[in-house]
Amino acid sequence: MKTWVTDRISNVKPAEFFSLVDKNRAYITPTFPNTTSQCNSLVNTTAFLIRAANNEQRGENYYFYLRDVSSNRLIGYICVKNIILNIMKAELAYFIDADYQNKGIITQAVSQVVTYCFDALGFNKLYICTHPENIGSQRVAVKNGFTKEGILKEEFKNANGGLEDVVYFGLLRSEYNNQSI
Repeated sequence: MKTWVTDRISNVKPAEFFSLVDKNRAYITPTFPNTTSQCNSLVNTTAFLIRAANNEQRGENYYFYLRDVSSNRLIGYICVKNIILNIMKAELAYFIDADYQNKGIITQAVSQVVTYCFDALGFNKLYICTHPENIGSQRVAVKNGFTKEGILKEEFKNANGGLEDVVYFGLLRSEYNNQSI
């Protein structure tokens, strides 16, 4: 039996998203500096979610939230962002509550979002950028059929304002379709 479900932004309350971010702030700040800085209080988290809902309505980003079935607590977050419509390409970014890591949940959830992006939204390419030392996130990408395409030098601005390299993983719709057969 599945212990989690995917939810959408319309059902997420600011207090529960703030709680998820705040509980995991120390470990997600390096890879989600904008989210953590913009969700540093309940008031700011409310504004963050309002902006996110507006972005989703305009098709600029899409948001998926993971819930523990037994407690109904938010346990994870996946964002489809940096959408380039003229080539139908988008980035996936995700995190899961530290208490739920290494259980395969985020791998399965990313799989669902990948399917949604290709089948419902019609994207041609999805990509994931990870910190070179974030082996867990790299495993999620590989398990979902993404291929390491290379390292992008000084591509990501961290929470301290420094630039860091990222490992870039890509997945084309044609590759996804061939996996599904």
